[in-house]
Amino acid sequence: MLRHTLQRLLLALPVLLGVLLLGFLLMQVVPTDPAQVRAGPTATQDIVEAIRRDLGLDQPLWKQFLIYVGRLLQGDLGVSIINNVPVVQELGNTIGPTLELMVASLIWAIPLGIAMGTVGAYFRGSILDRAIMAVSVAGVSLPVFFLGLALIWLLGFKYPLLPFTGRMGPFWTWDGFLAIILPAVTLGGVFVGPVARMTRSSVLDVLGADHVRTARAKGLTERAVVMRHALRNALVPVVTLIGLQIGFLLGGAVVTETVFSWPGIGRLAVGAILSSDLPMAQGTIIVLSLGFILINLAVDVLYAVLDPRVRSV
Repeated sequence: MLRHTLQRLLLALPVLLGVLLLGFLLMQVVPTDPAQVRAGPTATQDIVEAIRRDLGLDQPLWKQFLIYVGRLLQGDLGVSIINNVPVVQELGNTIGPTLELMVASLIWAIPLGIAMGTVGAYFRGSILDRAIMAVSVAGVSLPVFFLGLALIWLLGFKYPLLPFTGRMGPFWTWDGFLAIILPAVTLGGVFVGPVARMTRSSVLDVLGADHVRTARAKGLTERAVVMRHALRNALVPVVTLIGLQIGFLLGGAVVTETVFSWPGIGRLAVGAILSSDLPMAQGTIIVLSLGFILINLAVDVLYAVLDPRVRSV
């Protein structure tokens, strides 16, 4: 298990370096000059050039990238061009709300998706199965922003039952719990469909396997057969999909946080890109990419837990 984890860690390092390079190059093609943004619209050209030298923007790209990586290795993500606040401090203030939102969306979406897929597979071809698949297809098809705006209109304006703007505290408080319901339902709503469809397909394949027929021949209850022998063996491809979908959930969090004015990293990234705050934008890209890499690493480790054959690879 430890060897398997270390191998995946080593494979993640080149990916992280590639993400750093790609994020750095993308910020270079932004049409706005960061030195001009910091200097202000009324600054003279001499002041702009002085700020450009201070920021190191007059250096060749390869040298700028090496300096940037060197600062990252020291834990320095730079200072925001707009508000002159360290990027690490801003990220520290926003990573908590983003993690809260993701946990709140996954804590109900994953169990519901697995349960729907398992029920649909067991009652294959029934009306219940078709209804579950219809809901799953609808969930996959709906854009995040559309679902969020629909919930805001329904439960925020037409029937004002829940708050829909901002974060009102940690989610374990009552006000924080109420404030996170609509964003969590929006973000998790697009997650249920893919998990349900993959679970259904995987469980259907396992239900026809020899070990499941043997378990039934031994006289085990249907619940024990499905939960202990079918579902566990069907979870490997489901875990793969969950890992990928959680990664894409980071992108959905950007939209969700913008729609609901949630003070997370996604909203911070949008604001930084729109205002040409390069250090802040690069910092948010790094954090979001690192989250995606760590999620995939966790999925690889779960492979070894669910399928012992993976440990020997």
